[in-house]
Amino acid sequence: MLEFLRTRLAQGTQTSPFPPADGALPERFRGRPVITTGSGRAELDLGACLFSPEEGEYGHDYGLSSRTREGLVVRSDQGPAVGSLEPVMQRLLGRSLRLRSVVAGSCNGCESELVATGNVVFDLARFGVQFVASPRHADGIVITGAVNANMRDALEDTYAAVPDPRIVIAVGACAASGGPFRGSPEAGTGVPSSIPVDLWIAGCPPHPLTILDGILRLLGRIESSGRMGRAR
Repeated sequence: MLEFLRTRLAQGTQTSPFPPADGALPERFRGRPVITTGSGRAELDLGACLFSPEEGEYGHDYGLSSRTREGLVVRSDQGPAVGSLEPVMQRLLGRSLRLRSVVAGSCNGCESELVATGNVVFDLARFGVQFVASPRHADGIVITGAVNANMRDALEDTYAAVPDPRIVIAVGACAASGGPFRGSPEAGTGVPSSIPVDLWIAGCPPHPLTILDGILRLLGRIESSGRMGRAR
């Protein structure tokens, strides 16, 4: 035990600052795709983008979230924007947010990144956001996957079990559009219209920084300049 404590003390602080410092992201990091057309009229649906090397070039902009599905459709001169929740909801959820994860037909890539948000490097809990085991103890749900036929009823039942006021966060290309499984007879086209979504997070899968950025902007914890604001 003493050896463990000595090793841990020698390691120092492992948690990375957020937002990350300039130049902190690795060269291979795939953020928002770069639209190279000069017309200014090209559009890219981040909600359907799989972020594969064959799809194009990528920058280091990890902000890939929007309050609306339409907001994930970007042009060469703009990126998606996240508006914060209404002041009443910010006061209720700004200091403590509990979420229930619903895996609705996923390859588990998005779930792996959601798990990573809780590790010592990203430490989502330092911002008062944690995942819980029951929808009865949650303030909202996080949906991943294309919402296949076998999971739709379970998803809607879970949503109904979360007490009001509640929020819904859709994570990944599958939840937004069906992803690579779109058009399959068993897979859906993402979150059904019966469930209102408060935050769409693009990616296949989204990086933990992208997830952090979207949630914290939704809660009003990040100012438009990118600086961390105070919890409300």
